[in-house]
Amino acid sequence: ARLSPGRLGLGLLAYVEVLLDRTTPDAFERFKQVMLAHDEVMECHMVAGGFDYLLKVRVTDMESYRRFLGDRIAAVRGVQQTHTYFVMEEVKSTHRIIVPES
Repeated sequence: ARLSPGRLGLGLLAYVEVLLDRTTPDAFERFKQVMLAHDEVMECHMVAGGFDYLLKVRVTDMESYRRFLGDRIAAVRGVQQTHTYFVMEEVKSTHRIIVPES
C-alpha cells in the first residue's frame, strides 16, 4: 500500500545539508545517534564533498520544520551549518532496486 504523506499530515518534505565543525569519530557518532532518535528524519547519509550529512526530513508544515531545525538539528553539539532545500514536487519516489542480470 502506498500512503499519502499529505493525507497523514506530513506534507512538507525537505533535504538538509549538515556541516559539522569537526570530522572526528566522536562527532560523527554523536550526530548519528541524535538523528536515529528522530522520526522526522526519514534518511540520513554521511557524504563526501562540501558537507558531512544529507538528511531527508518530513514534517507537517514550515513552522514544525523551523522548530525541528532549531531544537533537533542545530542544537546538536558540533553542528556548524545547515542548508535546507524544500521539495516543491515529488516527481519520482521509489525504494525499488533493479537486480542486474548475471
